[in-house]
Amino acid sequence: MAKGDRAKKGRGKRSRYRVDIFRAWCKRCGICVAFCPYHVLEKDEMGYPLAVNPDACEGCLWCELRCPDFAITVIEEEQGAGEAPSGQ
Repeated sequence: MAKGDRAKKGRGKRSRYRVDIFRAWCKRCGICVAFCPYHVLEKDEMGYPLAVNPDACEGCLWCELRCPDFAITVIEEEQGAGEAPSGQ
């Protein structure tokens, strides 16, 4: 498969991601917020990370990989039965 063909193939379906934050392990360091290139995370009033823009998550895993406390997991959500891919 040529490089251009792979790019065309990936355009039809967009994966969705969910950011799970385990607050009991989080020490509110803010590293996840600082490293998120898509501005998905912000600190809440107590300093904990909060996914304020979850639809912008591209699943890069920067927040999960940078978290020193293993308090963040990024989960790729499966498309439900009967649900049409976006754009159809």
